[in-house]
Amino acid sequence: MTLAAHSGWKDLGTRPHRRGLSLPSGYGLPVLVAACALLFGALPMLRLAGAAFAPGGEFAPEAALAEIGSRAAVNATLHSLETAFLSALGALLIGGTAAILLAVTDVRGKRPIAFCLVFSMMIAPQVAALAFLSLFAPHSPILALFGLSPAPGTPNPLLGRGGIALVMALHHAPLVAITLWTGLRSVPHSLIEAAEMEGAGPATIVARILLPVLRPQIAAAALLAFVAGIGNFGIPALLGLPVNYLTLPTLIYRRLSSFGPAGLPDAAALSVLVALVAGVGILAGLLATRRAGAKVEIERPLQPFWRLGRARPFVASGLCLLLVLKLGLPFLALLGEALTPALGVALSWQSLTFDKFTEVLLRQDVTVRAFRNSLLFAGSAAVILALLSIGFAYALERRMGRARRAVEVVIELPYALPGVVLAIACILMFLKPLPVLGVSIYATPFIILFAYLARFMPLALKAPLAAMAQIEAHHEEAARLDGVTLWQMLRFIVAPILAPAATVSALMVFLVAFNELTVSALLWSSGTETLGVVLFSLKEAGLAGEAAAVAISASAVILLAMLTLDLLAKRLPQDVLPWRI
Repeated sequence: MTLAAHSGWKDLGTRPHRRGLSLPSGYGLPVLVAACALLFGALPMLRLAGAAFAPGGEFAPEAALAEIGSRAAVNATLHSLETAFLSALGALLIGGTAAILLAVTDVRGKRPIAFCLVFSMMIAPQVAALAFLSLFAPHSPILALFGLSPAPGTPNPLLGRGGIALVMALHHAPLVAITLWTGLRSVPHSLIEAAEMEGAGPATIVARILLPVLRPQIAAAALLAFVAGIGNFGIPALLGLPVNYLTLPTLIYRRLSSFGPAGLPDAAALSVLVALVAGVGILAGLLATRRAGAKVEIERPLQPFWRLGRARPFVASGLCLLLVLKLGLPFLALLGEALTPALGVALSWQSLTFDKFTEVLLRQDVTVRAFRNSLLFAGSAAVILALLSIGFAYALERRMGRARRAVEVVIELPYALPGVVLAIACILMFLKPLPVLGVSIYATPFIILFAYLARFMPLALKAPLAAMAQIEAHHEEAARLDGVTLWQMLRFIVAPILAPAATVSALMVFLVAFNELTVSALLWSSGTETLGVVLFSLKEAGLAGEAAAVAISASAVILLAMLTLDLLAKRLPQDVLPWRI
């Protein structure tokens, strides 16, 4: 690609320099990136630690340690650990099996199956919990068709520890699959060919070669699922709170909902405890991936080598059955609940009604406002982060040098740690008016937007960083020789090249933020309700049909965004979309 091919480049040499818009050519952009990393990553966490262990500015950890050691905190910690551990095992078994089958066999329909797996993870955890609650409820129209519906009046079998672990395992299984797909791409196919020349069969190759090679990725995937289970709020809230089975995130939510701002010191101490528990898992995951060694260029990546023969339709059927159990039946139960006029009414052509969809999409002010707010918050965060990601990707790849890794770690903190930790940190950070300005953004939409920007910045940087690494530096060197300022270089050279990657970043951020609950559940106020908050509130109020209608509508938006991303896949860097295997 020549320099003249870039939009607007051919006239740059004759344009007068705009000194007012130009950024310093040396350290201006790296300093700006580092400042944003501190603002979004370090300051909230420092404020949280200060509120827990140094209230009033003086080191006094006694109250925080007493709260961390209380019976409620200990029980919630044990509940979090057991559900996260059990769900991680289940996710590893389900997601690992699916990843191996899709990567190494010649089973048909790989891409649609992978798409559906990732879609099941992209929908909000509280939607997944609500779907399974509807499926196993005593009035379930789906189970009634098979004569398996529980007797009226019996408790839902998913309430409590077992249900939380099961639903989280199913929800986090695609996370394991994506991690293993990444590891499988780094396996050279020559390794498989050498084993085949020695007479090894496909099962032997998987058991004695692939699995040992993937041991670091397997450990990292399991730890990733464990950390996701520790920080999950939506599933334990819907399946645990009704039976008083509290995990750390739901205990924090209950403290704040019961005591308001007066409960902030206890919530800060509990948030530090969540961060410590999750941090152990994160560090273990980093150590596991480090054992995999540095990435090396391979001549030919792993290709499917297991010819299933007559077993091919059975393997495809097994994967489809997983999708039916994980995605199809729960959503049919949700749809049945949303389309019937009342609980217990069998779904038929005579009883079918769209009144609940009309109610939540057109009539109820709070649900209409929640859709608008979620679109606004998720869309604004997506656009802002997509624009920032261009300059950030350039600075991190070209200008940060040895400081790059440290800046990336700070940026990744809000995304790596559970959302409840970030939410409490934001409350503490913005409860008082901002210095100098004297304006408070607490209980305003801006605190939610700030939290979204902090939490999803690492996600927004993934695709632009991958694209920036593929751009040859001689374009920029030629531009500097021609006297082009940094601002002009970013605008006319870097931005057009990174625009497709920034677009996919925006859509990925929108996907995750649109149904978000963990952060907004603690930051919302009257008028700033999000879809996750409204869905949770409707379920708590006993309006399961209306909650199901909201869940189905929100999931349809996510599906539309994922299909849009899939259509843009050819213009994106390779391996950016997790379902394109």
